[in-house]
Amino acid sequence: MVASSVASPLCTWLVAACMSVSSEKDQFWKPASNFQSSKLMGRSGRRRKAITKCNSGSLMNGSVMNSSWHTCFGFEPCEEYYKSEGLSASFSSLFAENAFSVFGFKQVPLNRRQRRMSSAAHSGKPVAVAVQPAMEATAKKKPLMRNRRVVVTGVGVVSPIGHDPDMFYNNLLEGISGISQIEAFDCSEFPSRIAGEIKEFSTNGWVAPKLSKRADKFMLYMLTAGKKALADGGITEDLLQELDKARCGVLIGSALGGMKVFYDGIEALQVSYKKLNPFCVPFSTSNMGAAMLAIDLGWMGPSYSISTACATSNFCILSAANHIIRGETDMMLCGGSDSAIIPIGLGGFTACGVLSQRNSDPTRASRPWDMDRDGFVIGEGSGVLLLEELEHAKKRKAKIYAEFLGGSFTSDAYHMIEPHPEGSGVVLCIEKALAQSGVKREDVNYINAHAASTPAGDLNEYQAILHCFGKNPELKINSTKSMTGHLLGAAGAVEAIATVKVIKFKIIAYKYLIQA
Repeated sequence: MVASSVASPLCTWLVAACMSVSSEKDQFWKPASNFQSSKLMGRSGRRRKAITKCNSGSLMNGSVMNSSWHTCFGFEPCEEYYKSEGLSASFSSLFAENAFSVFGFKQVPLNRRQRRMSSAAHSGKPVAVAVQPAMEATAKKKPLMRNRRVVVTGVGVVSPIGHDPDMFYNNLLEGISGISQIEAFDCSEFPSRIAGEIKEFSTNGWVAPKLSKRADKFMLYMLTAGKKALADGGITEDLLQELDKARCGVLIGSALGGMKVFYDGIEALQVSYKKLNPFCVPFSTSNMGAAMLAIDLGWMGPSYSISTACATSNFCILSAANHIIRGETDMMLCGGSDSAIIPIGLGGFTACGVLSQRNSDPTRASRPWDMDRDGFVIGEGSGVLLLEELEHAKKRKAKIYAEFLGGSFTSDAYHMIEPHPEGSGVVLCIEKALAQSGVKREDVNYINAHAASTPAGDLNEYQAILHCFGKNPELKINSTKSMTGHLLGAAGAVEAIATVKVIKFKIIAYKYLIQA
């Protein structure tokens, strides 16, 4: 059979659905568009294949029958379709024996022309409905997207070792640990009593007082870090009003969402539903922080969150960059936020057997790659990056920290919490990221590893890195979790900010450093 041409999706599907012809040799319906179409079945039960050629997508007013088309399909035939032999022949073919009908299947006698078409189809001869493209549709073709580059123009952080990017980085350089005994609640009965807990935090000047009293900490950290990223990027109140807000978005995720708000809601429910905070459900959902930030800024571009456990921030950053690369936005706030240092959070991770119990030496409890590591230390905070299209950033004379070159998404597809013993998912992700970004493996000289201080995870990740980069004498690997603890969904973004600072100042912050 003759292959059909690539065409305007709507019009092609329409003509294909209405002018399909049977063929015993062809077993599947294959429309000449990007739309998924349903199978066409005749009375005999044979599947059918449509052979069509139509590049037009223009709409016209017509008769009552045209209205039926519009009602059933949501659009009307193209102009050139009307200029063909006429609706009468087309619709008689539509309702012919064994032909597809928008109202079902009807048995109607075939005329001479239809018998010839049917005979040609069964004989294997080419059968097609050829229609020239309409000028209007041709003119509306989307131009090829030019190469759009993505840069980092602002960063905001809330962490156990500082809420200002410079303070955060300087504390990393000094090797100052933010891990200490938990003070938020009595955890004396827990085997792990240490965390990267934020002791002092204020939303003054960043979040409205009423919202500060109601919202979960993960949301307050996110809102504060997001606005700090804007301020760091030079987005003043005046400039904020000048931005095309339809082309600005927020993609900040959370691994666990508002656990404290939800936990408090469960306790209130033990008394009565009337005691429930009316915001307990919306403020516990992981997307609400990004939504509230978008509402506050008036940004009408993509506004959502991604929740993928420890990889949450990385998914959000890469997805945000893709929005810019595809030309959907010019500016994106992206990253992650989490706050789970509460009884159910600490207890849940303790039950999994993944937390360090080095309570007597908290500042040295998180020790990536160390022979005596016994688990990770839970932390809290938020990291937000302001990503921007390069030309957009240059036009407003923004400072540029670094350029985002590419990344990749993969999965171990192995276990809920245990890494694949061969690190296959990590290897696949690194290889795809290098290919997508166009970076040679020998040109990579620094990696901020996930390395959370878990017995299995650290070793498998390190082996995967060696597999991908070999014996690169320039490669240095470290993990800032030794000083912040594991910030869960915020980890990737906070560590990305540390990496951006390393790129800018060319000084590596480390407590545990590996020279490959």
